[in-house]
Amino acid sequence: MNPIVLTIIISSLGLGTTMTFMGTHWLFMWMGLEINTLAITPLMINQHHPRAVEATTKYFITQATASALLLFASVTNAWASGEWSLLEMINPTSATLATIALALKIGLAPLHFWLPEVLQGLNLTTGLILSTWQKLAPFAILLQLYPTLNPNLLLFLGVTSVIVGGWGGLNQTQLRKILAYSSIAHLGWMIMILHYSPNLTQLNLTLYIIMTSTTFLLFKTFNSTKINSISTSAIKSPLLSIITLMTLLSLGGLPPLTGFMPKWLILQELTKQNLNISATIVAFATLLSLFFYLRLCYSMTLTMSPNSIHLSSSWRTKILQPNLLLMTTACLSILLLPLTPTIFMLTL
Repeated sequence: MNPIVLTIIISSLGLGTTMTFMGTHWLFMWMGLEINTLAITPLMINQHHPRAVEATTKYFITQATASALLLFASVTNAWASGEWSLLEMINPTSATLATIALALKIGLAPLHFWLPEVLQGLNLTTGLILSTWQKLAPFAILLQLYPTLNPNLLLFLGVTSVIVGGWGGLNQTQLRKILAYSSIAHLGWMIMILHYSPNLTQLNLTLYIIMTSTTFLLFKTFNSTKINSISTSAIKSPLLSIITLMTLLSLGGLPPLTGFMPKWLILQELTKQNLNISATIVAFATLLSLFFYLRLCYSMTLTMSPNSIHLSSSWRTKILQPNLLLMTTACLSILLLPLTPTIFMLTL
């Protein structure tokens, strides 16, 4: 892609998200979401592959539907209250429609069907942007709307997403689809605690972005998109394969890794709110996600590489170049649990 065009696209992505962060007027924030959607579309279709075209079409239709529903919710609220401010969402119907629209935008279950198919049609770099940066703007709106949102609806979306995210990833062999279902499960944890502790949602979103970025960067370094291709990673770089193992276990929420922190704090907050049944369900549903993370770890570290494997990268390829971004996110993905008290105090 032309560097000038790429610069314009990346700048537009930043502009759309910044507009949504800064705005309190519904039309201004809706405009930021639309700029975000239109900016990532050329990156998605850049491969000129039928799968990429299909993924881009599905993404555009889904996001257009969610944007139309969000605009309808804001107009309905303005009709009822006479206010276009985001903080004046007093109409329960408008709040429910806005919640459903934003759930469709970020891929919460049961509105998640587009996310695995879209992510499968993208390369790992664009998939990284879709899984991390594109979640920021919708969550910025949700974090401002949370006092007016229906907590039962948020709890239903959260519990359903955790269950679907764990169950859907069990029979997948494509790494991008596994990461898509991982995203759905993590978003479920964030959305179910949103009404009771928005600071924990922000903490969980931050740690999710760090861990997911590390995972995408590692798979991009290994040039792996399937489970059977990551078995050669130990030959390419034993150190990076160990980092990948630790990052995947952190995504699964195992102590003493960083990913255990948000799950621990969220379960603690749910029990304080007397939501013991919901806390038990999501705790058990996390075991489903942990199963396919462990399957990836097993394939990568405990199996021999096959004799004949069809990859664009040879098994003899050595990974020698240092990557500061990868090492920084990897350290944060693995080593932050001892700082939990300090981080928790900062979120209060």
